This record gives sequence, structure tokens and C-alpha cells, in this order.
Amino acid sequence: MSLATELKPRRIPAGVLRKKTARIARLLELHLGIPEKRTHPPEPLEMLVATILSQNTNDKNSHRAYAELRRRFPSWGLVAAAKPAAVQSAIRTGGMAIQKSARIRETLEAVHRRYGKYDLSPLRRKSNDRIIEELTGLNGVGAKTAACVLLFSLGRDVFPVDTHVHRLCTRLGLAPGSRSPEKTYAAMKALVPPGKGHSFHTNLIRFGRAVCRSSNPRCGGCPLYAQCRFEGKTASKGLRHVPSRADHDFMLLDNV
Repeated sequence: MSLATELKPRRIPAGVLRKKTARIARLLELHLGIPEKRTHPPEPLEMLVATILSQNTNDKNSHRAYAELRRRFPSWGLVAAAKPAAVQSAIRTGGMAIQKSARIRETLEAVHRRYGKYDLSPLRRKSNDRIIEELTGLNGVGAKTAACVLLFSLGRDVFPVDTHVHRLCTRLGLAPGSRSPEKTYAAMKALVPPGKGHSFHTNLIRFGRAVCRSSNPRCGGCPLYAQCRFEGKTASKGLRHVPSRADHDFMLLDNV
């Protein structure tokens, strides 16, 4: 069943959606705990490149690709100066090496032109909206990638929406009628409780991978069953399957 057939588009007051979002965020923290934030977050450019490498591949392969890229090229200047084939070879385990190599090199060139160095630390002084505007101005950088830089590197209280988060937000009826992660991102900006961007984003991904999977979701005993609007959900049978509280090392750069 496609996402288009999962939804029941209807107009719901924003206040109702905010309360429901807060309730779901609390339930996830009750069952999964509050995810820990990194003591030493990655630099913005590190997060940007890691997010590019994470596209259309699994966590293990993207982590390996990033680690190998940094091993072969300890500085971003060396990546920018390297031959395309050398960069492609370094990131091959992450898939789509030709496309991602070109995007990374183009991104580095654009960053250097704008800031005079391979460094995005000047973003720290700017507002969230301005940062998103500047990052999405780079070819191939969308709202999700920009939001990941804001959240995981700059420590801003934002809520990135990828395909997994989009799936859960629509199934839970938080973004009724939304047909893309971009539209869900826009809809959720006003709904996520203040200070809960990191916790809610991380717990939704953990929950979506272990329980509310794209196919064959484990609906039995789901702690969010009563909140769920997914037409394809199966009957709750009391068996509860919840991912480990420690199961959050999938996050970008956690294993690098």
C-alpha cells in the first residue's frame, strides 16, 4: 500500500495536532528514553558531507565511506584538489560514488567561494532561516540535509524530516495529506514541542526501523497504536516490541 492510500486527508485544528504531537513525543521518550546528544558535535561541513554520503544507502556503508574519505584526505582542501576518480574510489562503499563525488566537490568549491575557506563555522552566528537559505542554495542540498546540519552540528532545535520520519508522521496523522518529506517538514515546524527536535526526530527513526517499518509493521502491542491513523495497521495483540534504549548509533557520524 502506498503512502497516498495510507492517508485520510482532513482538516484538523493546529492546536489539536500540537497536543497530539506532544503526546506522541512523550510516549516515545517513555518507551525509548531521551536520546543523548554528542558531547563534541561534528563541524557543520563534516555533517554536510556525511549527510550527502548517507543518501540512498544504509548507515553502515555511509559510515565506512565517510571514514575512508577522511583517512585518504585528512583535509577538505585535499578532497577538493583530488582527481574525481580518487574521491570516487574512497567513497565507493556508500554507493552512487560518481554522483556523490561530484556533489561533494561542487559543495566544497561553493563553500570556499562563499567563505574563503573550507569551513562552515560562520553559520554559527546566523539564524536558522538564514542558514537553511544558504545551505539549500548549494546544489543538491535540500531542507532535510540543511536541518541535519542545524540539529546535529549547530545544536539548533529543529526537526529534520527524511523518508522514515515522513512515513511515521503521516501514519500517525500528524501531517494529514502530506505527500513528501518536504511538505511534512513544513507542516511539522509548528507542531514539535520546543526543545524536542532532537529527541522526537531520533526516537521516530528508531521506532520506525524497529516497529513501524515501511512494510510489515509490527503493530502488535505498539505503544502508539491508539494514535495511529494508518489504514493498513493490523489488530493489536498485546505483544510489545520496542527497540533498545541504546539503539541510536545509526545517527550520522556516530560510528566515525
